[in-house]
Amino acid sequence: MIEVEGKFQSVHHPDWSRGASIYEVNLRQFTPEGTLRAFEAHLPRLAAMGVGILWLMPIHPVGVLNRKGTLGSGYAVRDYGAVNPEFGTLDDLRRVVDGAHALGMRLIIDWVANHTAWDHPWVIEHPDWYQKDDHGCIHGYRYDNGRVVEEWSDVVGLDYAQPALHEAMLDAMRFWLREADIDGFRCDVAERVPLPFWERARAELDAIKPVFMLAEASEPAHHQRAFDMSYDWKLFDAMQAIRAGAPATATLRLWWRERCALYREDDLRMLFTSNHDKNSWNGSDTEFYGAGAAAFAVLAATLPGMPLVYGGQEASLDKRIAFFECDPIDWGALPLERVYREL
Repeated sequence: MIEVEGKFQSVHHPDWSRGASIYEVNLRQFTPEGTLRAFEAHLPRLAAMGVGILWLMPIHPVGVLNRKGTLGSGYAVRDYGAVNPEFGTLDDLRRVVDGAHALGMRLIIDWVANHTAWDHPWVIEHPDWYQKDDHGCIHGYRYDNGRVVEEWSDVVGLDYAQPALHEAMLDAMRFWLREADIDGFRCDVAERVPLPFWERARAELDAIKPVFMLAEASEPAHHQRAFDMSYDWKLFDAMQAIRAGAPATATLRLWWRERCALYREDDLRMLFTSNHDKNSWNGSDTEFYGAGAAAFAVLAATLPGMPLVYGGQEASLDKRIAFFECDPIDWGALPLERVYREL
């Protein structure tokens, strides 16, 4: 890391990430089979569409205890060192990674370092690694982002005051670089995990191979030693305001001024019109943008940053995809595929 006038520059982005786009893959819903093998058939189409980085939503086994819905949340991880058998095997993942690399794409996986499922082995083997209530009991995770309080009853929070937890989590992350040759991680609720952990993780992962790290966060400090990219929720909010009738030029100008005040030129910001959270809990593309979905996609793809396409948007995603159930994407038509390819 280079220090200039007392300020750290951004992390060194892998060369292959510059000018790339990113594509989020909801494996459970991507095909009727919901498997890695079935998804593999889509790789040539995605490469032709111009995708540079594939982001797989959690690939790990899902907790059963206190599970939500029929299939549970992929973010309730039961084993950091295995592939969810619903999706296939480690060899299946290797095939997808190798296939992506052969087509010039890179692949990152979702990493849930903030919490685990109730039936993760660590709950029994290392209860000291978990957050406790006032009575000393492990409890369901309470998420408060300052605007809304959510009870994540299917997961329990990890306690990073325990040094041994850092070692175990880093060992698990290193496993996927060495055994599956993935290219990095999208880190769930990254701001809830201490920044020193992420900074150490970045240094140790880069020692194996250059990685790309995406934070589900928006803290400028994350860009200094840990993450290549963070979420630009402010732009999403600005687009929603414009859709509701706010003056477009003034709204975008305010967004840009705030961004320039907080972030440096080389701090990558992920620009999106949707993602799995927005789609599942807030609205489909049709609900958000009506007939203007393509116009807003142009904004996300041409303003400074890295554009995200959520899997299914090229098929004009007009429904909210169920989060805890099987709800395959309809690939019968791809009306926006050419738009995204050209963007």
